[in-house]
Amino acid sequence: MSVRVAALEAGLQPAALALSQSLNLPLTGDALFELQLTAAGLQLQELNSKAGAVRVDFTEGALAHRRQFGGGSGQMIAKAVGVQGSVRPHVLDATAGLGRDAFVLACLGCSIDMIERHPVVAALLADGLQRASQHGDTAAITAQMRLQQGDAITLMRQWQGEVPQVIYLDPMFPERSKSAQVKKEMRLFQPLVGGDDDAPLLLEAALALASHRVVVKRPRIAPAIAGVKPSYTLQGKSSRYDIYPKKTLTAG
Repeated sequence: MSVRVAALEAGLQPAALALSQSLNLPLTGDALFELQLTAAGLQLQELNSKAGAVRVDFTEGALAHRRQFGGGSGQMIAKAVGVQGSVRPHVLDATAGLGRDAFVLACLGCSIDMIERHPVVAALLADGLQRASQHGDTAAITAQMRLQQGDAITLMRQWQGEVPQVIYLDPMFPERSKSAQVKKEMRLFQPLVGGDDDAPLLLEAALALASHRVVVKRPRIAPAIAGVKPSYTLQGKSSRYDIYPKKTLTAG
């Protein structure tokens, strides 16, 4: 799917040029999507659509509310990755997307590595992290979040550095596009990034790397990823977490 870069303010033209060069995207010509530089941050707009632009914002809106009132370690995602008592695992979110789940876990005190394979999505997430790092309420949280852009399977197979205790996967599956529950940004991203058809290989690489467990987020009634079956699941109203434990998480 074609994407072009645009500056919505004249003073941002040099930054738009630099971004177009780094992502190898044009500044002009026909496109289905536009990656827009604005005073409020980087955003992605589907052209010829009434839907609003998508921008990563960790400081205001839904994520700010969840940071303050989200339920702490009682949240299902916290239970899924093993947050309890003083246990705060080192988590690799290998399908980071817009970073929302990673941010929730970082708010709980987890150290987070992230991988996003699509360069445009990674650019949106990097921009959101950079802005949040300059905000008093979120600077300490985003300091715990590290982003890599690239293919998660390759990066996990060639992992450098501290081995993550927990690997978190939320693959984008084609069947999600048929659900009324799909959020605006997922409807936007599916034609741009497609589905994660290599999810079984993603799970295999995660199981080989994680020291303690792998967690896969799935739509509630969707089948598990092909391959090794999860040991147990945590079920919510619209989604569930398939858990693949390897050994018990402990504090320290």
